[in-house]
Amino acid sequence: MKHRINIRGVMVPNDYKWYYDFFGEDCTCPKDVQQVMDAFQDGDEIEVYINSPGGVIDVGAEIYTLLKGRKDNVRIYITGEACSAASVAAMAAYCEMSPTALMMVHCVSTYTEGNHSDLEHTAEVLRTADRALCSAYMDKSGMTEEEALEMMERTTWLTAEQALERGLVDAVMFRDGKEATPLMAGPLFSLPTKEQMEKAGRAMKEGAGEQDTSRMAHARLDFLKLKAKGEGA
Repeated sequence: MKHRINIRGVMVPNDYKWYYDFFGEDCTCPKDVQQVMDAFQDGDEIEVYINSPGGVIDVGAEIYTLLKGRKDNVRIYITGEACSAASVAAMAAYCEMSPTALMMVHCVSTYTEGNHSDLEHTAEVLRTADRALCSAYMDKSGMTEEEALEMMERTTWLTAEQALERGLVDAVMFRDGKEATPLMAGPLFSLPTKEQMEKAGRAMKEGAGEQDTSRMAHARLDFLKLKAKGEGA
C-alpha cells in the first residue's frame, strides 16, 4: 500500500496549524506526518511531495527524523521548492527533484534583544543549531562539516542539476527516459503572534455574522501583513 505525505506551505508547530487552516493557507506540521506514519504497515511505501519555503527549524528536524526512521520505504519528490527547514526534511531518504524546482540552504536565523552577553549567547546558540542541521546534508551527500557549513553561510540556491552534483538529491525527475511519479526558507519566516491567534480564535467561536465577517477580514489583513513582512525580511 502507498501512503502520500504533502509538505506544502510553511512548516509550523502542531499548535499553530489551526491558524493557517483557518485562513486557508498551506502549512505542514509534524502531526500531519505522524498520522501517516501511524497507518504504516510492513511492506507499505510512502511518497513525500515537497513544495515549501521552510519554517521552524525544530519542525523540519522532527519531520526529518520521522521520515529517516522509515527511509527504506520512503521516496521524496521536490516538485516546487525545498528551502530552509524543508531542505532538511528532503535529506531523509531517496529524493528526486523536478528540473524546474529549487533548493535553498542557509544558516538558522532568529530575533533577539538584550545586552552584549545576551546577543553573544544567541550567536552561539545559532552556531550550534547550524552544526546540528548541517549533519543532515553531510549524511546525505558525504560532504564534510566545513563544506556543509560553507554552503549554509552563503545562503545557497541550487537547481536540480546542482543539487544532484552535490549529492543532495539522487536523481532529476523525468530524466534518462525514466518515468517519474506524476506530479525545510527562502524568506525569513515568522509565526503569527499570540494576539493574532487570539483574534482568529475569537472569530471562529463567534460565528459568521456580518460583524464577525468584518472582524475576520481584519484578522485576514493582519495575517497577510505578517506574511509580507516575513517575505520581505
